Amino acid sequence: MVATEQPLRQSFPEKSSVVDVQGNTVETLKVEKSSAVESPLSSGNGSHNPEAFRQALNKVLYGRSFYIPSFKIHDGVSGLFDYGPPGFNVKSNILKLWREHFVREEKMLEIECTCVTPEVVLKASGHVDKFTDVMVKDVTTGSYYRADHLLKDYCNEKLEKDVTISAEKAAELKDLLVVLENLSIEDLGKKIKEYGITAPDTKNPLSDPYPFNLMFKTSIGPSGQHTGYMRPETAQGIFCNFNELYRYNGKKLPFAAVQVGQAFRNEISPRQGPLRVREFTLAEIEHFVHPENKSHPKFSRVAQLEFLMFPREEQVSGQSAKKLCLGEAVAKGTVNNETLGYFIGRVYLFLTRLGIDKDRLRFRQHLANEMAHYAVDCWDAEIETSYGWIECVGIADRAAYDLRAHSEKSGVALVAEEKYAQPKEVEKLVITPVTKELGPAFKGNQKNVAEALEAMNEEEAVKMKATLEYKGELEFYVCTLEKNVTIKKNMVSISKEKKKVYQGSFTPSVIEPSFGIGRIVYCLCEHCFSTRPSKAGDEQLNVFRFPPLAAPYMCMVFPLVKKKNQQFEEATKVISEELTSCRIDHKIDIKVSIGKRYVKSDELGVPFAITVDSETSVTIRERDSKEQVRVSLKEAASVLTSMAEEKMTWQDVWASFPHHSSHSCAAAADE
Repeated sequence: MVATEQPLRQSFPEKSSVVDVQGNTVETLKVEKSSAVESPLSSGNGSHNPEAFRQALNKVLYGRSFYIPSFKIHDGVSGLFDYGPPGFNVKSNILKLWREHFVREEKMLEIECTCVTPEVVLKASGHVDKFTDVMVKDVTTGSYYRADHLLKDYCNEKLEKDVTISAEKAAELKDLLVVLENLSIEDLGKKIKEYGITAPDTKNPLSDPYPFNLMFKTSIGPSGQHTGYMRPETAQGIFCNFNELYRYNGKKLPFAAVQVGQAFRNEISPRQGPLRVREFTLAEIEHFVHPENKSHPKFSRVAQLEFLMFPREEQVSGQSAKKLCLGEAVAKGTVNNETLGYFIGRVYLFLTRLGIDKDRLRFRQHLANEMAHYAVDCWDAEIETSYGWIECVGIADRAAYDLRAHSEKSGVALVAEEKYAQPKEVEKLVITPVTKELGPAFKGNQKNVAEALEAMNEEEAVKMKATLEYKGELEFYVCTLEKNVTIKKNMVSISKEKKKVYQGSFTPSVIEPSFGIGRIVYCLCEHCFSTRPSKAGDEQLNVFRFPPLAAPYMCMVFPLVKKKNQQFEEATKVISEELTSCRIDHKIDIKVSIGKRYVKSDELGVPFAITVDSETSVTIRERDSKEQVRVSLKEAASVLTSMAEEKMTWQDVWASFPHHSSHSCAAAADE
């Protein structure tokens, strides 16, 4: 079933009330990585001002310490942010759900690798040579900018704001945006000069573009002889540990390994606040599978899901994303295989359970010019925000590229084994290190040399055999020793034999879902942020409508203050201890009036508040409806626990306990 994507977002009328958004509708043409024009963030009743919305949101995010600019007292550095207590708690809850949803459900193997990575590893992966952005410099001030960002901003601004632009020129700029990522350095420079693009801050001339490697370089050890980098992703550690993980898993395929940790990218000119930073948290899954069998036993569980998908055909033809059935997309080949489709479905379920608006979540397929040459198929989970569509999760079928690249560079075979149903007769190249000759020659390094010899491909082995027959010896590089050694004719036997084989080896393919956790945190904040009028109707009050599983605290505890500052200390202590024993995150607040405490709690996004106004019973207030029920002191913690574990909903609680009027609580407060 196909339904057209709704371009007018239903949740923004309430969000837009944060600011004065009365006036003419903002006509925004958003051109992304294709010629498709996306609709603006708006509602059917009025316009939405993304910048003003962001200002209102950021006032809360920074004012309530969700985010803190790093090293603020020293003026900080752009692209670095700290999480304050509520922001950290939201992020921790997202990772907790991520582990439950993926690691526990799929029996994945979680590991932790170092952030400092030797150069040889990232040379093998291609990062040393290719992990670059193209930048230009303000020739007067020395400020740096990403060349493609300047060109993209110029095109978008002309398309959005220049009412005199001709149809021919508009088509040219749209076509340019489609191929922007494929432009060479020379072509970028030509376009910047052709359009007269200058430094955005000063309008000064710009230098010619040149490449800049995004990795943070360092030296390992005091001598400085060993170059290293802060890892730009977590995946390489998993690939390098494949053999150990494969053995640990009982040499069974498929299996998945995961890693959660910090990654580092030295962005040229970070912008978009917490969305583009220089240090961030990645959660990456590497699912290893036989390259000729990418079916998935649990695909039927997600096959019926329908959500917004944006295949490349729709992008290049100027259409919008549409609701598609995942099972049909796989059956038709739009999504390459079941395993890739399974993870797309699981990512959709994860993000929507977190609280991401399903109508502002789409899965966009990479265009042909975006995909690496070795990739089979790639999709990005993109979330619509006030900045536009933001990539938060990449789900890619990377084929066998990564394991082969590391195997070739290291000389260590990274392969899995398979048993044949019927034996096969093959002509096989047999490389046999002669251990009795290697031992005396290489002593403790014998194993390294033997493994390097066995890891040779057929072409290398044939050349070695010919050279040894002619010269009797040769120099052979052993990558694990990082040096050449002398191999003599009597140290290795190389021959071709016909033999029956009952099993073989192959290099597994990998399906990789990669999650930018920081981006998900920010997008969730945007999707959950709203306002509502105060009781007097004279101001708008901020509310984060986080689901309980993502909220910074499950509940607040508000002891009611009576005359002479007497508080319900014993009852509050009992409630707090029971909540703690049930692992319910909570916070006690005794300052200001009860009404103001509710306002503060709502602004933090805390879903429930317990008001202690008796030694025997309490009220529980729900944030979104502002409804209250009265429960006994002994029941309060178990009720919150049931909701935290999703065994009960607020509707269940509302139906099970006496309702409580907020007026009686407010009247008794702060006498």
